[in-house]
Amino acid sequence: MKRIKNNLKDWAIRHAEGPHSKFWLSALSFAESSFFPIPPDVLLIGILLSNQARRWLFYSLLTTVMSVFGGLFGYLIGFVFFEAIGGRIIELYSLEAGFEKVQTFYDQNAFWAVFIAAFTPIPYKVFTLAAGVAEINLLAFVLASALGRGLRFLTEGFLLKIFGDKIAGVLYKYFNFFSLLLLVLVLIVLYLILN
Repeated sequence: MKRIKNNLKDWAIRHAEGPHSKFWLSALSFAESSFFPIPPDVLLIGILLSNQARRWLFYSLLTTVMSVFGGLFGYLIGFVFFEAIGGRIIELYSLEAGFEKVQTFYDQNAFWAVFIAAFTPIPYKVFTLAAGVAEINLLAFVLASALGRGLRFLTEGFLLKIFGDKIAGVLYKYFNFFSLLLLVLVLIVLYLILN
């Protein structure tokens, strides 16, 4: 797994410095939200480290927007093509058990389920496909996706703008830990505000 991660990091750095970096970032952000296993964070980090940190807001927003569009595509697959395509995606990544749990989360609170999945390293594609199957409210889905994905990618972009190379290695290595920690902080703040 470590070798795959390093190869992915090398690929991201090569494409981050190329003339088509926006295309690759857009494509990866879109695909990861509906069917592809590799998150766009690695390419976003690579782009921002290749002398693009001053444009962190643009690249973070591009990643967010394309990820939300990809989420809508995942929703469409779940809503219309689950039997033909969606089920195979779930099987391909061995996410059947997670898919069933997601259905339960949607019964409890669809907005928060999507928000948490959009923000954390939980496979977001499972939630987008399940959202279509469950036919959750499309506006709530888009809003939760935009907030969760936006918070995730804007936080990464801002940290890279401020700390650059110093934090990049830490983000690559401990991304899951930091995203869960930030999620806990966001939930605590929301709890304090709402109560």
